[in-house]
Amino acid sequence: MSFKGIYTAINKVRRDVFTEVAKFAYEDIHDFSKLEQIPYQIIPGEIATHRESIFLERAIVGERIRLAMGLPLRKINEHAALSTGITEETVNNNIYKAPFVNIIKFACNSCPDNEFFTTNTCRGCLARPCVEVCPKNAISMVNGKSFIDQEKCIKCGRCKSSCPYGAIAKLERPCANACGMDAITSDKYGRAKIDYDKCVSCGLCMSSCPFGAISDKTQIYQLIKEMKSGSKVIAEIAPAFAGQFGPKVTPEKLRVAMIELGFFDVVEVAIGADLCTIEEAEDFLSKVPEKLDFMATSCCPAWSVMAKKQFPEFKENISMAMTPMVLSARFIKQAHPDSKVVFIGPCVAKKSEATRKSVKSHVDYVLTFEEVMGMFEAKGINLEEMVPDKEVNYGTGAGRGFAVSGGVANAVLDVIKKEHPDMEVPIDSADGLKDCKKMLMLAKAGKRNGYLLEGMACPGGCVAGTGTIQPVAKSTATVNTYKKKADKVTADESKFAPQLAKLDDSWFNDWDIEK
Repeated sequence: MSFKGIYTAINKVRRDVFTEVAKFAYEDIHDFSKLEQIPYQIIPGEIATHRESIFLERAIVGERIRLAMGLPLRKINEHAALSTGITEETVNNNIYKAPFVNIIKFACNSCPDNEFFTTNTCRGCLARPCVEVCPKNAISMVNGKSFIDQEKCIKCGRCKSSCPYGAIAKLERPCANACGMDAITSDKYGRAKIDYDKCVSCGLCMSSCPFGAISDKTQIYQLIKEMKSGSKVIAEIAPAFAGQFGPKVTPEKLRVAMIELGFFDVVEVAIGADLCTIEEAEDFLSKVPEKLDFMATSCCPAWSVMAKKQFPEFKENISMAMTPMVLSARFIKQAHPDSKVVFIGPCVAKKSEATRKSVKSHVDYVLTFEEVMGMFEAKGINLEEMVPDKEVNYGTGAGRGFAVSGGVANAVLDVIKKEHPDMEVPIDSADGLKDCKKMLMLAKAGKRNGYLLEGMACPGGCVAGTGTIQPVAKSTATVNTYKKKADKVTADESKFAPQLAKLDDSWFNDWDIEK
């Protein structure tokens, strides 16, 4: 269960934190003790609105502020001011440090995990099938209603399946249920705990927690300071951006608004997606089935890390093509060697990807759409009122389609089919890490030989990423509409395609980007 697309109290607090941290950076405040005032600005008054104590609400906001500054949480059992450890030196280091996804312990509700309870819809029927099917005699009738003894219950679920009224509910910890890596357990107090050896930083636990106890680090402050220092900062924006900032906010309006934030220019990551498509098509044709039984796409970092962690025998089957984020960043830096590149997208896992040795020299910052929205609000920018001054039309329809589940595999298939129209290439795609695992289990059993496999960590694809703003169905429809508006359809039609192998400055001659 995810609350994506529903603007809740949790979203409001997150947005307020991003906005206030952005204001702090734009106002160029060097006295970090002033951060102590922000929880009082976000949570004013004397009476708690959502929790039992207004002091607890402010304490949680305080931890969110630290994470939004890119810094670690404070230890619960040690006294420390909100600004402890925050200096010009610590916050000006723009390199993310793990862990990226964090649990604010005193915000966690210690939700029960995998427990069965009888609800008040129980009719106390005479048949009592729940009592009869329980293998441990854990169910009895109390005051005419079914009652489950949790100490005896083995959580087999037979009672739930047999109840004619559907009166027995299974309670699962939402964050653990959303985690496709089984990385979330409980500490000794029953609070959620992340096993970072298993975690792939997909962020699904964040968007599933109904208490807002899980949050990630951001680079909002560091990015704004970079722009204010006079650096040439170029944004590369992921294909899922279509419609994220409102139905009336065209790509051209968004570009103008981002330049007003302080960016030098904005580039579609769809161009990198096109180049990734071409490279993966070439990989597939050269390796399957002669060298590999199957090949899997590489653009989703959470999916590829999961595959390599849990199916190490398939390490070589994951395409070695650079992700669209990295390809786009490399090309931007060839045209602008002195620039800083910011990936703006839906994905928390990209923050982890950007710390890899092979990536961090190309991608300097990673922000989500939600974090950038906080920056717009900090500057008081009304995106709908922006006057567009330049068309944004870099990517093909195929590259833009990367944002939606199935889009990557279909883009690769289209390129293969143009070169080999009679070639049969079966494809399979899975979204959500649990289904991705099932797909790889089929591959392990030899049932996906000859296939092109696509994995996406987020159900629905990138449009369902933790850092998105709009509902998944709405975003999918908007991306598909934007995809149709592209001048070119397949990735090989990209004007940058011939330069893929050269990686020199010549491919920039026709690239409509200000130098």
